[in-house]
Amino acid sequence: MKKVIPKNAILVPDNAKLAFKGQIFDVYQWPQKLFDGTNATFELLKRPDTVQIIAIKNGKLILVNDEQPGRSARLHFPGGRADETDDSWETAARRELLEETGLSFKIWKLINVSQPIPKMEWFVPWYLATELEAEQKQNLDAGEKIEVKEVDFNTVLKMIIDGHEQTMSYAMPIFSKLKSIEELLGMTEFTGREVDK
Repeated sequence: MKKVIPKNAILVPDNAKLAFKGQIFDVYQWPQKLFDGTNATFELLKRPDTVQIIAIKNGKLILVNDEQPGRSARLHFPGGRADETDDSWETAARRELLEETGLSFKIWKLINVSQPIPKMEWFVPWYLATELEAEQKQNLDAGEKIEVKEVDFNTVLKMIIDGHEQTMSYAMPIFSKLKSIEELLGMTEFTGREVDK
């Protein structure tokens, strides 16, 4: 899958060997030469990337109140894992948004990509979706209950800045720089380095 990642992103090196394969997390190890000439085993986790979508409908931001088995409901932006079958992050984002909300949008823009944990090859691309194209019934997994909410920009900003909704705090790097929905809509396309991994 081709993706645009932060310029200083940390990736599993080509000479790394898979030491453990989990359901979500894999552990890679490789020999690394140290500054004094000795060798040590280095290690990095890897997991599927997680797409996040800021969709705007009727001038409001789409949030989902998501409940799963063993976990109480939590309010957050739509999103989920990029599957191996997805040919791009945008494909994954479109699929996740459609499954969780039943909404599809015409305009998609990659506005941010982060690597939340430096010891893990895991990226979180953020897409801005505008110009609603169609609405249909949600296509939820058996382990999901999702209520779709349309929330005004200022309320979402307050939730993120105040930290009352812990599940919204991960959007702080984007929203801490914004004062209005117009500024959100005016965000430029993310630039970084392109990889095919």
